[in-house]
Amino acid sequence: MTIEKPEQFNENIDPVYISNQQFDRAADCINELKTGLIEFLKLPKRINIINFPIEMDDGSVRSFQGYRIIHNNVFGPGKGGIRYHPDITIDEVISLAKLMTWKCALVNIPFGGAKGGIVCDTKKLSDSELRRITRRFTSELANAIGPHIDIPAPDLYTSEQTMAWIFDTYDMLHPGQNNWPVVTGKPINIGGSYGRREATGLGCVIATERFLSKALIPEQQEIAGARIAIQGFGDVGSVAARYFFREGAKIVAVSDSRGGIYSENGLDPDAVLDFQSEHGTVVGMPKTMTITNEELLESECDILVPAALGNQIHSGNANKIKAKLIVEAANNPTTPRADDILVKKGVFILPDIVANAGGVTVSYFEWVQNQVNESWEVEKINLKLKSKIIATVDVVFNHWQSFVVKGEIAVGTKSDKEDVRRPPDFRTVALIIAIQRVANATLLRGIWP
Repeated sequence: MTIEKPEQFNENIDPVYISNQQFDRAADCINELKTGLIEFLKLPKRINIINFPIEMDDGSVRSFQGYRIIHNNVFGPGKGGIRYHPDITIDEVISLAKLMTWKCALVNIPFGGAKGGIVCDTKKLSDSELRRITRRFTSELANAIGPHIDIPAPDLYTSEQTMAWIFDTYDMLHPGQNNWPVVTGKPINIGGSYGRREATGLGCVIATERFLSKALIPEQQEIAGARIAIQGFGDVGSVAARYFFREGAKIVAVSDSRGGIYSENGLDPDAVLDFQSEHGTVVGMPKTMTITNEELLESECDILVPAALGNQIHSGNANKIKAKLIVEAANNPTTPRADDILVKKGVFILPDIVANAGGVTVSYFEWVQNQVNESWEVEKINLKLKSKIIATVDVVFNHWQSFVVKGEIAVGTKSDKEDVRRPPDFRTVALIIAIQRVANATLLRGIWP
């Protein structure tokens, strides 16, 4: 799935620019935020850029570039995924590391924000080449990651297998220690946690259910009966589809990198998964209409779940979206200008910082289990996950409601054409809470030396 170029919809989608714009909108609402902290909270703490050679299967040698960035560690070690993608940039990794800082603070888990990535196309690499790339990258980061320093996890085009290679490499370089917590998202039989694979998708459904119960959409106060379209039928989107379906929702559209399918009568996620597994795509499934990813976003539905790449909802298509609620299962799927358009339309957005926090939450549970050499039952993990997600939705809703009751207005950042003024949306409110927590913790710890 490709990200549209800025000129196609006349909007700056530089990831650092967007993350700073989102931060500024929240910071404008925090009267007590010390100005000297603002740059500290915006800038990454540490950036690692690594160039390394790999011998390919045919005997040739190729050079690869990887990144590992810690944005903030006020609450604890860095936490964030490692993604493999040919178009990844250092700015994208920085913005995602910042998002992880706010996400961990909002969910109240003792991690800071981090992120990593390697510029490569996994579809053009063999398993043995991916293994060598992963091991070499890990060895270069041998002293920059660790159970109490920085803890990677799976992300786009990385998996349990990738995490197993990272753990094994790190363990070989640090013998005689409990190295299980160095990485989360591992296979179950080597220290992984039950429920981790499903956590992001399940958390997305739990967050949606709790949000709907607040009755902000009077005609849709529960998942049952809702028409749902999901862009990105991968690890997160497919799991979310199955849980939505079990709760009585009608899955009307799904898509992958090759395109999408639509059925007014609804889709059975298990049948779609079977077809996708056999054919390599959801496109072409019998008794469905083929649509593009763009058409999926604009399809007739009650709830839209972007679970693919960033910047998919932008100023060029926000006005065409028909959903009443957008649940961001992906990171950064909606641009700030799209936020403005959607708010004016009366569309609610359950932001990524809330909706996809299930993954990092169960990663935290895995880290805790590894520290004490325990393995919890999936029922216990899912109950703890549900408690965390419900508490997060509630605190954001209650804080948002306090703005509404007081009649306060959030002042957004200035665009090139207008001064954007609007009541704070849920993304801004969530960031207000997270930024305040990190800023307060920074001051409580004391500025050293």
